[in-house]
Amino acid sequence: MIRHLSLLLLAAPAAAQDTFNLPQGCEAYLTIQARDCSVSHHFTCEGDPEGHQRRVDLTEEGMVYAGAIDRETQWIESFHVLSGHSERLESSPADRASMTELIATGTDTYDFQTLSAEIGPTRYAGQDRLTGETVTIDGVDLRQTEYEITATTPDGTFLWSSEGREYISDEFRMFISGTGTTTTSDETWESDGTPVEFIFPGEPGFLSSQPKHGCGVMMSRFEGGSK
Repeated sequence: MIRHLSLLLLAAPAAAQDTFNLPQGCEAYLTIQARDCSVSHHFTCEGDPEGHQRRVDLTEEGMVYAGAIDRETQWIESFHVLSGHSERLESSPADRASMTELIATGTDTYDFQTLSAEIGPTRYAGQDRLTGETVTIDGVDLRQTEYEITATTPDGTFLWSSEGREYISDEFRMFISGTGTTTTSDETWESDGTPVEFIFPGEPGFLSSQPKHGCGVMMSRFEGGSK
């Protein structure tokens, strides 16, 4: 699976290009234009396990994130372009993230580590909760969630925490960014990656490399915020 992350770097467009080119053997099914001057493309690739899906995020400067999740929305692997580090999920998490559990009970907790050659292991613990509210954005029905997540080193050293509201799509089995507050030991900032447009194959703007909304203002500083 990791091979696809390196291929994505080769496929990533220059800022002047209009269309994001996927690696051979991958097929996109959804583009999301968000409020924070970002655009995300969701796709599947041949050779990945059943239920896995991939995502790339682009800003005006180009691709900033590439990642893969499974059907339960576990973070299987991630590549953070700006920091240059990759992460992959440990083999036996203490408490796996589960969209099935969230939909069935209204709450899902998780506690897992990712492994990284560049930055070492990171522990993520938190929970997602359904608020009971549903919204329709650009014709797509979404459930609203509340989340809390904290990242630490294995010895418990605090790295960052975030809380806010996101969305889930039952149809696409994914989390979609919303609003949040992220705190490190040095600072706190707000983000708003709320979706504005859902674009499907054959529609204008599908696989566009250019974000459309909220550009020219301060962008989110947290890469890959949604699962």
